[in-house]
Amino acid sequence: MTTEKKRHSANKEADILHAAEQEFLSKGFAGARTTSIAEAAGVTHAMLHYYFRTKELLFERILGEKLQLMSQSVLAAFGQPGLPLMARIKDGIERHFDFISANPDLPLFIVNEIFARPSRYRLLQKNVRILLDPLQHNLQQELDESAARGDTEPIDARMLLLNIISLNVFAFIAFPILQPLYGDLTVDRKRFFAQRKQENIETIMRRLKKS
Repeated sequence: MTTEKKRHSANKEADILHAAEQEFLSKGFAGARTTSIAEAAGVTHAMLHYYFRTKELLFERILGEKLQLMSQSVLAAFGQPGLPLMARIKDGIERHFDFISANPDLPLFIVNEIFARPSRYRLLQKNVRILLDPLQHNLQQELDESAARGDTEPIDARMLLLNIISLNVFAFIAFPILQPLYGDLTVDRKRFFAQRKQENIETIMRRLKKS
């Protein structure tokens, strides 16, 4: 295959993945149609199946890539050498929030898919555990050492990560409900999420700070 053909093939695959992501996020796995994906991507239905044999494979590719992007962002923050532990945790909170901000429909989509198809959780669990286990282990060691020095309060690394995930994700999932209830606080969406990001950081950092 020539370089030009390889580039054309890669572009078509990227177009299909982008169209599929929008279709899955807006309609869920069950409601998504490969014919609609092909049309949005500007390819024939046969070409779509040439790149991805089934809708299931296409879904798994998108979910896997999203989890990989999130892990790269968050793990890069927690694993930065030379930065103090608290600075890395703050950076990790920010990066996770920014990832959700760039993919606001993803958390609810994942939750809905797990409830609709419990077997889907096995795929999600496998992908997440590969990323989460080393992070939790290393983070726990650092947290324990920090607490032993008297720099921070003791905390289970799993609880810390759960705090980060739940605080960051909730505002995006609940925003359609909060918007009509909170009036001027939510009228400017961008400003609201900027405030929420800082509030989440301060809440988690206060939990760690030694009294």
